[in-house]
Amino acid sequence: MPVGYLIPVAVAAIGTLCALWPVPWERPLGRPAYFFGLAANELPFAVVFWMLLVPTAMAFAQDDVRDSPGAWAIVALAAATVPGLAVVAHRAGGERARIERAMTAELGEGWRASIDADLARGLRHRPPWPRIVFLPILRRHPSVRRVGNLSYGDAGRRQLLDVYHHRARPQGGPVLIHMHGGHYSGGHKNSQSLPLLHRLASRGWVTISANYRLKPQVRHPEHMIDLKRVIAWAREHAHVYGADASTVFVAGSSAGGHMASIAALTAGDPAFQPGFEDADTSVSGVVVLNGFLGSYWDQGPESSPLGHARPDAPPMFVAHGDLDPLVPVADVREVTDGLRAASANPVVYAELRGGHHAFDLYHSLRFEAVVDAVEAFTAWVRSRERERRA
Repeated sequence: MPVGYLIPVAVAAIGTLCALWPVPWERPLGRPAYFFGLAANELPFAVVFWMLLVPTAMAFAQDDVRDSPGAWAIVALAAATVPGLAVVAHRAGGERARIERAMTAELGEGWRASIDADLARGLRHRPPWPRIVFLPILRRHPSVRRVGNLSYGDAGRRQLLDVYHHRARPQGGPVLIHMHGGHYSGGHKNSQSLPLLHRLASRGWVTISANYRLKPQVRHPEHMIDLKRVIAWAREHAHVYGADASTVFVAGSSAGGHMASIAALTAGDPAFQPGFEDADTSVSGVVVLNGFLGSYWDQGPESSPLGHARPDAPPMFVAHGDLDPLVPVADVREVTDGLRAASANPVVYAELRGGHHAFDLYHSLRFEAVVDAVEAFTAWVRSRERERRA
């Protein structure tokens, strides 16, 4: 049996199985199943090409198959895996329409027509297929410059941030701050949502990705105080990179979504701004991607977004996979319903069919649809702000 052929096909088959039927994180096989299934779920085209078609073609070209029953069994496994990946791809292919329906339900039938013409120009309506199929893991954009490891506090590398801006440095773009996930105990900037950060920066935004202090060294609300410091830093310094820091959005993945949602609901709250109580930490809107939206372990409802729900909350966009094995989708539905009931502003909830946790890592068919929706959502919010200021 050709072991070199078996390994990629077996990995693809196991990954596809885990993508179709994810195991809850707390189960004994939850962690390995999650990591096996993530790439297959988000990159089905790449898995078919690089882990099934290419190895199969090489096995036949090297004459490893003709007289080997074991090799023919691997060919059969590869063939059986393809329909599963087709199901995965079909699920992701419907996300754009599902997200559009969710946005229309919350923003109204004519929401796209209400976006200012200059902001609507360049909004994507179709997936970038060449990147999705051939370059899904290359998350950089050639027109974007990264300025790395800028300090916003005195806690060393845990209080460093990266700034992304267009190389031409156009003036007047808004700011988006993204906080990474990692269960509040791990993770780092320059990892998650890079396709979103680069897409917006290539369109004239200034985007920021920041580290923050982790447990067990600190606990809530210390993480949140770090995010507030990043917002204050952006208000003071983002103009250097071409931004109009009067318009700031906060975003986050997983635990970062928990931080972003609470930050959006606690503008100017001195409990989260010790020593910089007078800083403007208000935001124009918030984006939560595969976010944890519950309470911070044993600290009660005041450590959850619902504990800070308010009528004047900024507009919110939440995207969550219905197969997320770490953060149950039912919990996210409950929280978004509660936030929507309390807020006078829209809370868009886009449920992604077949989506797992950390779907924001690659230029996948699913995440490209989310990126386009986030850009359209923020354009709608900015148009409303302009109308109010006029």
